[in-house]
Amino acid sequence: MSARWDVLGFGVVTVDDLLYVNRHPLPGSKMPVRNKQRQGGGLAGTALVAAARLGAKAAYCGVLGDDELSRFTRREFERAGVDCAPTLYDPDARPVHSIVIVDLSTGDRCILFSTAGVVEPGAEKITADLLGNCRVLFVDHTVIESGLRAARLAHAHGIPVVGDIEAARDPRLPDLIRQIDHLILGIQLASQMTGESEPAAMVRALSGPDRACCAVTAGERGCWYSEHDGGVFHFPAFRVPVVDTTGCGDVFHGAYG
Repeated sequence: MSARWDVLGFGVVTVDDLLYVNRHPLPGSKMPVRNKQRQGGGLAGTALVAAARLGAKAAYCGVLGDDELSRFTRREFERAGVDCAPTLYDPDARPVHSIVIVDLSTGDRCILFSTAGVVEPGAEKITADLLGNCRVLFVDHTVIESGLRAARLAHAHGIPVVGDIEAARDPRLPDLIRQIDHLILGIQLASQMTGESEPAAMVRALSGPDRACCAVTAGERGCWYSEHDGGVFHFPAFRVPVVDTTGCGDVFHGAYG
């Protein structure tokens, strides 16, 4: 039987209220907001939308409520073609809410976020039938318990696991990282985890014969990667005008998956 989805994602979704200013504000300063927008975001949310826009059948398994932010998230997923059928319901749950300050002079941003009300799916809700309906599993560092459960079930079905790890604070994270077949890290975290200063050395330290691919991304410098503990290769970044860097790394993961 063919899989229902190409990519099934577990992890964080956010509602981002973006404020565009001429330059990043200094302490004690005042400046006008040139534009403001509300967008969906988050590691898992942006990756799944990117995958869907590139033609993949994507689905999200997280916990949402019936507040304004949850309703916005469902509408945005539906508009992008991301299936919310696996999404779990908790009346008190909500996505992460972020205020994003975008510097129009550089495209850089500063993110201020609240995780109040965010609920991780219970591991008991992650079933073999659910995982058997996808071709690729996506997890991020915000769902350790459910991510571990989903990854183990995915491997039991021969389904590869793609992981987006942006923080290393949880002591259980190494267990999840060991379950990830395609590990993609930003250069700062990769340096922190390995103690290395060069991207190629970070990739070598994080690769292994049982890992299908390890990639370290470095913004405008591109990315370094290795497959099955082979040689390390560099892929340069595409040169484009920078308007807003919000979600760039998350889109990379969606396109990769």
